[in-house]
Amino acid sequence: MSTQTQILASPSGDVRSRDVAHAHKPFPKGRVAAWVITLAIAAYWAFSVAHNENFGWPVVAQYFFDPTVISGLYVSLGLTVVAMIIGIALGLVLAIARMSSDRLASSLASLFIWFFRGTPLLVQLIFWYNLSTLFPTLSVGIPFGPTFMSWDTNSVISPMTAAIAGLALNESAYMAEIIRGGLLSVDKGQFETAEAFGMTRIRALRRIIIPQAMRSIVPPTGNQLISMIKATSLVSVIAMADLLYSVQSIYNRTFEIVPMLLVAVLWYLLITSVLNVGQAYIERYYSRGDRRTGAAKAAKEAAVMAQATEAGA
Repeated sequence: MSTQTQILASPSGDVRSRDVAHAHKPFPKGRVAAWVITLAIAAYWAFSVAHNENFGWPVVAQYFFDPTVISGLYVSLGLTVVAMIIGIALGLVLAIARMSSDRLASSLASLFIWFFRGTPLLVQLIFWYNLSTLFPTLSVGIPFGPTFMSWDTNSVISPMTAAIAGLALNESAYMAEIIRGGLLSVDKGQFETAEAFGMTRIRALRRIIIPQAMRSIVPPTGNQLISMIKATSLVSVIAMADLLYSVQSIYNRTFEIVPMLLVAVLWYLLITSVLNVGQAYIERYYSRGDRRTGAAKAAKEAAVMAQATEAGA
């Protein structure tokens, strides 16, 4: 044979295949040229940005840790956490309802998802903030009967509650589809096996189905979390003092628009970068089973190939 292949298998099932004939293959000259050109353009761009006085880097450094900015950052993070918790919990309920054999529950869940996925988040936030124009009072009672309690809508729907309602309900519609897709990725026979062991449907979901579905649910949920931290910037239109609103309040006073927007951009980039790292670790945790299965399968295939090679020789 003109090409010699070495296959190394460890006791744990890890397999490494290496082509000895191509072990010292030279690095393509075209790729070297592409790297040089790319690095040159990146260096020129970085130099231009760093030395452009119009960016106002001293102002960026001055206000990066300003108390007003940090306060807005805490608000954005708090909104993200609360909205995601509510969105995931409600999304799970909606996903189960949509997969239900009950026509009414499935139809109502589908209608909810259709509406909140089909309308812009900004419009939803403005709608919740101005709910009092439609319903001046919120009441609890018997339909067409007596009212037990009532509240002035403006006293209930503050900028904070409007922001949480808009973000969480919108997120729940997307999470419902993500969770439903994850549940559908699990073999239906798992439910039958759980029922054979006397498990209820809820217990089977909690103990068997959802843990297996997490491999399909976690990656898009991480993307939704990153999108949520950026979506919180929309609450500035309803006078919610988030990160963007905080930098706007400063540049309205100092007229340093670009530097203050850069402060917000850098904070958003920093937060999303941290979330990206966390998402990578979580995905690695839930993909351990896939890696072990893939390694064992590769080891088996390598053994078969080795036997075939020996037989052919």
